[in-house]
This record gives sequence, C-alpha cells and structure tokens, in this order.
Amino acid sequence: MSTFLSIGSGPGMGLATAERFAREGFQVVLSARNEGKVRDLAEQLKAKGHKVDVRTVDAADPASVAKLVEGVERDFGGIDVLHFNAASMRNQTLADQPRDSFNTDLAVNIGGAAVAAQATAPKMLQRGSGSVLFTGGGFGLQPHPEYLSLSIGKAGIRALAQGIFEPFKEKGVHVATVTVAGFVTTAEDANAVAEHFWQLHSQPKGAWEVEAMYTPKG
Repeated sequence: MSTFLSIGSGPGMGLATAERFAREGFQVVLSARNEGKVRDLAEQLKAKGHKVDVRTVDAADPASVAKLVEGVERDFGGIDVLHFNAASMRNQTLADQPRDSFNTDLAVNIGGAAVAAQATAPKMLQRGSGSVLFTGGGFGLQPHPEYLSLSIGKAGIRALAQGIFEPFKEKGVHVATVTVAGFVTTAEDANAVAEHFWQLHSQPKGAWEVEAMYTPKG
C-alpha cells in the first residue's frame, strides 16, 4: 500500500487532500503539533473506511520533522507522497509583529518544508518515484503587508519547489505546489485544492508541472 504523509494536517486543505489520496487507496499519516486535533481529523477519515495513522510534529523544529519522516518510513516501508501544509497564519504588519516571532514563523512556513523535502528525498530518489507536494499561496506572488511573514514563507515555498523540480524530475520524483490565491473557507474550495494536488501527482512524467494555481470561490 502506498503511503501519504501530511505535515501540518488541518481541517481544511490538509484533511481534504489526505482524504483525496485515501480514496485512491493510500495509507494516510496525519501529523501536526496538536495531537488531539489531528486525532479528531483521523477519526473523520476512519469513519469513512480509510486507513489513517496519527503522529505529532513541530514543523518549526528540524529534528522533529526529520524524526517524523524517519518514523513513517520505518513503520510503513517508505513515503510515496509528502504533502507539506504547515503554515503560521500570523496577521500582523512588520511594525506590529513581535521581534522574537519572525524566525519561528519562517521556521514553520519555509524551514519545515525544506527539511521535510530533504528528509524524504534520499529514499524517493533511490527508488526513482514519489511526489513532494507543497501548499503554496498567492501571497508568495503578491505579498500582503498584514500577512508579511506568511507572504515571505509562501514565496519561499514557491522558490523551493521550482529550485528542486528539475533535479528531482531527472531522478523520477515529482515536486509540485498548488498556489492558492486566497483564503480557503469552504469545503468546496478545500476539495478543489485537494483535486489539484491529486492531478499533479497523477500526471505522466513527460507532462509534469511544478505549479497549479487555484483561486478560492468562497
């Protein structure tokens, strides 16, 4: 059975994307800092007959991310799809944001993504298969002054995906991001984003794309 690891699993896009892959027969592993909330999400999927496991992870801590990846690879025989969905959604301007929060926000928004990709890469590249998927954002294209740390993080996500796309592609691993140009507040939008992720994963190698764009309707 193929394994789908979600880092930063939440009730919107994270859950919808996990369910989309679960419907295709994937073993799903949900992870986030709050174990209780993740378990609640897992129960929703289990109630629909899907196979789900729950882990805890601090996306801001490189050691925690690496340990998560190592544990999932050990327990499930590998990771076929990584979905990095973690983000610090801080609503503050440059002047308002506490100084001691900048590095933490960036550690979550882009540092965790880089570590997750780095940690999963060796075995994926060795096998010559797999997908590394990132939840991007429109703020990476048009930064918002009131969501500055998030904007910087989403710009970093896009740069990360584009920067490793070609070398990973050459070895059979698909790197891609869905750039979500707006806030996802409805199940319809969350499911639409999830479908974009599935379609990216499902693309034949000769037609691989690094980015899909989606503008929420809700």
